[in-house]
Formats: sequence, structure tokens, C-alpha cells
Amino acid sequence: MPLVTSTEMFKKAYNGGYAIGAFNVNNMEIVQAITEACKEEHAPVILQVSKGARAYANHTYLVKLVEAAVIECPEIPIVLHLDHGPDFETCKACIDGGFTSVMIDASSKPFDENIEITKKVVEYAHAHGVVVEAELGTLAGIEDEVKVAHGAESYTHPEEVEEFVSRTGCDSLAIAIGTSHGAYKFTAAQCTRNEEGILVPPPLRFDVLKEVEKRLPGFPIVLHGSSSVPQEYVKMINENGGAMPDAVGIPESQLREAARSSVCKINIDSDLRLAMTGTIRKFFNEHPDKFDPREYLKPARANIKELVRHKLVDVLGCNGKA
Repeated sequence: MPLVTSTEMFKKAYNGGYAIGAFNVNNMEIVQAITEACKEEHAPVILQVSKGARAYANHTYLVKLVEAAVIECPEIPIVLHLDHGPDFETCKACIDGGFTSVMIDASSKPFDENIEITKKVVEYAHAHGVVVEAELGTLAGIEDEVKVAHGAESYTHPEEVEEFVSRTGCDSLAIAIGTSHGAYKFTAAQCTRNEEGILVPPPLRFDVLKEVEKRLPGFPIVLHGSSSVPQEYVKMINENGGAMPDAVGIPESQLREAARSSVCKINIDSDLRLAMTGTIRKFFNEHPDKFDPREYLKPARANIKELVRHKLVDVLGCNGKA
């Protein structure tokens, strides 16, 4: 099947109590790993591209990689989505360039300005058969060019969501309930330590989510900054020359709870990067004489694939939903 929008995906996810995985991609191996896992698990998927990924890999290369995945995995619905579009011009370029979904992130702007920018993108996107994700509230952390200092983030105000959705016409809404971008999502001061000395982050604000659900019944909600930062890959990186102290993510049990609610899309990025980096670091430590990229990218791709499979089945609950 050709690329699709997320409209039907989100309707089914909302009614079915599961979420769609939105995985950031920037090279061939990551695209292959994600879509092969989804094909085998019969799971719909959103492949998303950030402004940074477009600058790194080039818009055309990324679109063609996703188009190749559509050919190789015709059984599963695939959305090509712009993640954190910073302005109308970037969103327009992606709409004109083959994307089926875009996010306009004007969450750092005042409320009325956010509405004005988002509405402009929505009007252009809808005229071209593309859907739009918007954002209210800001997440701490770093993801490509999105940088918000800890302490400067803000939770979504539920009393604003009805007006925002009504005035903009957006198709889904990213909210801030305590998730955070990157592998270093929380400072040590924000966390507690369990008996094993592992940092435990503060719980998500499910009270905010529930209030948003009441005000927007049936409307798809999105969570950004939802990588769980698998500790086995953090350990693998650190044991093979890396230095990632106190990297901690969102507990998967909380993400599973969110997926059973109105949250229809959960963004996962850092986990895949950690799996790739850890695998490659370990490979070179064990095989210092190797130099062929195919030899070290192959196991990295395999580990990303198994990580994605785990997310589909145990966290998102979207396996068998294609």
C-alpha cells in the first residue's frame, strides 16, 4: 500500500487501547530495522524525520528510503512524518515533498501566536491531504535542534486544549506530562535511587492526561520524549569506551499505561541510537581489525530490530494491528 496519513491509525489505536510507535530515522539501517520488525509483528508504524535528519541525510534520500520500505513491506501502513517542524516553510517543504504528516512545533511561542502559526500550517496541509500534529506545553531536554533547559519546561494546561484544537483544526496534539527529550532526560536531583542505586525518574503526570482526555474526548494525544533509555545499552556503551553516567528514561510500565489511554502516538528516538552506538562500540572492541561498515552495521541493525519488536509488543501493544 502507498504511504498513508495517521487518521485511520489513530482512530483504531484510540478505540483499541494501544499506541502507534513513531520512530525517528536518519539512515538505511534504522529504516530497515524498524520496518522489518513491524512487518513481522504486523504493526502499523510512523517513520518520522526531524529537521536535523533532513540536514544530515537530505530530504530526497530519506523519502526514497521510506518509499523503499513501503515497497518491501506492503502489508503494513506506514506514515512519513515531520518531527518538530520549526516553521511554516519547513512544514510546507515536507508537504510538497511527499510527507503524509507534519508536526508544527510552535510550543515555545505565546498561546495566540502558537495558534496562528499552527492554523497556517493546518490550512496548507489539509488542502494537500496531509495531517498536522501540534504541541502545547514544552518538554525539557535535547532532541536535535530542540533544546529546553531543565526547569524551563512547562506542563500542558488542560484548560487551554479545547480552544487550541478548535481554533487551529490540528489533527493530533502533543502534550507535556513529564516526559523529556534525549538520553539525559532528568537531572540526578529530580530522581530518586532504588536499592540497586539506579536513578528512578519522577512519575508522569497522568492527572494532566486524564483532564485533557475529558476535555477532548476521542481526540488523539501524542507523547514526545518517551524513550526508555535501555540500561543494557547504556552499560554496553560505558563498558566499551563510552561515558554516559546517569542516563535515564521513562519507565516502560508508564508508557504502557499511557498507550492504553488517549495517547495514540509515542515517539521513540534515543533508544535506537543507544542500541546502534552500543553495538558498534562493542563490535570494535571485540574486532579491532575490522573496518567494513557492513560488518558492524549488520549487528547494530539486528539489535535495533529486536528493540523495536519489544516496543511494539510489550510497550505500545500495536502488534497484530496492521
